[in-house]
Amino acid sequence: MRRTLLWVVFLTSLFLLWDGWNKANGHASFFGVPTQPVATGASAPGTVPRPADLPSASALPGAAPTAATPAPTAAAPAGQTLVVSTDVVKASFSTVGGTLTKLQLLKYTDPNEPGGDVLLFDEEGSHAYVAQTGLITSQPGVALPNHLTPMTALPGPRTLAPGANELSVSFESAPVDGRKLIKTYTFKRGDYVITVKNEFVNDGTTPVNAQLYLQLERDGSPPPGQSSAYSTFTGPAMYTDSGKYKKIPFKDIEKGDAEHDKRADSGWIAMVQHYFASAWIDNSPGQREFRTAKVGPNLYSIAMVLPLGEVAPGATRSQTSLLFAGPQEENKLAALAPGLELVKDYGWLTVIAKPLFWLLSKLHGIIGNWGWAIVALVVLLKAAFFWLNAKAYGSMAKMKAINPKVMEMRERLKDKPQQMQQEMMRIYREEKVNPLGGCLPIVVQMPFFISLYWVL
Repeated sequence: MRRTLLWVVFLTSLFLLWDGWNKANGHASFFGVPTQPVATGASAPGTVPRPADLPSASALPGAAPTAATPAPTAAAPAGQTLVVSTDVVKASFSTVGGTLTKLQLLKYTDPNEPGGDVLLFDEEGSHAYVAQTGLITSQPGVALPNHLTPMTALPGPRTLAPGANELSVSFESAPVDGRKLIKTYTFKRGDYVITVKNEFVNDGTTPVNAQLYLQLERDGSPPPGQSSAYSTFTGPAMYTDSGKYKKIPFKDIEKGDAEHDKRADSGWIAMVQHYFASAWIDNSPGQREFRTAKVGPNLYSIAMVLPLGEVAPGATRSQTSLLFAGPQEENKLAALAPGLELVKDYGWLTVIAKPLFWLLSKLHGIIGNWGWAIVALVVLLKAAFFWLNAKAYGSMAKMKAINPKVMEMRERLKDKPQQMQQEMMRIYREEKVNPLGGCLPIVVQMPFFISLYWVL
């Protein structure tokens, strides 16, 4: 029986490793794709979400209580789509707000769409996930361009040329009371970090105290292919020096009791899912506000609001931020911003999985091949647990040796169950045998091999 259990655990571990290898190489998971609830609040193709959740200017520091958030009507015009391609991403922008509405990761195959690329941002079908920026102000009666304002794509290349290391695309808003917003997205070769410059041009007649918001909006559905047996965190996250890393479940936003820092002098926001993440990062000093909200049915947002200060008529004020959208490579994330590597979530097995990932990375650095690094890690784990396996086999051997005596006793006392139990305990005690000694060492190892599966 115990030998059978050992084989079951061993074969299960092999199967999980095989399934993880399949997913990593673009094949479908054995566990299938869970049914996705339809994000009814998601935008239709060619449109953007309604302005229900423009970050509220009235909640900003020093805002007047009566200040209203300027916003265009909910019936935003349909925009055109502009496609930009580099060696690692294919990005689609809407001319409504200059919003990044679709992002294909060209180096990663979607295991649920054979031959297709992983889609991180998207606003079509049942999925809604976009990155937005815009301007707000606490001044009553002052309207500013935001992510719903019609924009024009400025001339320039749309594909990263051979030998070029950068590609920029710019959008200029239609004037809103004489005030414009110019957005410039700069892509770099081989990089998943997009430099985003928001330039506020005040061609109006009065000074404006403006704020810039950086926002991520996503439906509350888990990513396709996620196992129902074990899942990692999907949803908004943020980091501040005071509050450190904080995951914000969709259900807390739904109930209106999401707990997180509202203001800080530094920090970033992110939207996290298994394997991939997006994050708005602004390393400039100064206070910022953090907001989460339910935008619509099964649609949620997290925003970071930065003060631009007072901009006089005829003046221009710009803010340069970073938008990361790509795979959760811990070393690269840690170099971007403090704590950003924490978006790589392993669920309740994090305490085991993180050291395993560290060891796997070191082995890859030595061996230079991920496949052989995984084999080496498994060998090291088996070696580390050799003594436990030896104890398990030793315990099973003792149980086998006393089995004739136990069977004789059971036959002799089959009509006296209480005396049978007492006699069995006496035999175990005299023979110094632990009946669970063959199982417990196996149970101890299981979390490590399950963690290895999720690391892969």
